[in-house]
Amino acid sequence: MATSATSSLPPIYDQLLKAKARKGLTFEQIAKAMGKDEVWVAALMYGQAKGSPQDLSALAQLLEVEETALTTEIGEAWWPDRGLGSMPPRDPVIYRLVEGVMVYGYPLKFGDGIMSMIDCKVTVDKKEDPKGDRVILSFE
Repeated sequence: MATSATSSLPPIYDQLLKAKARKGLTFEQIAKAMGKDEVWVAALMYGQAKGSPQDLSALAQLLEVEETALTTEIGEAWWPDRGLGSMPPRDPVIYRLVEGVMVYGYPLKFGDGIMSMIDCKVTVDKKEDPKGDRVILSFE
């Protein structure tokens, strides 16, 4: 059983997240330094997006991680296994998102229901609410 978001991924992912924490950087700061989107950078660092050689080089330099190790483990020959986590998800946030799509999926469909997630931009915002903060997700 997986014990963390990176336990089933190549070891370099754990190193990346530890380097991020050690340097005190946010995904937003890393994204700005790389000229990328914040959510995409987080997906990259959790093994759910594929970085180009240039992306991996920039990430290695920024986080002071050995570039050769990074490109060897998650370079050209590596591809993410998207959506292969446990079902139902054990993480409460991911579980609620899956639950929301299962409950409201049909009402949310556009015509034939096909929306590409390959090249879309995902943004996450917070809306303060007296009953508890809310999350606003946008898929463009």
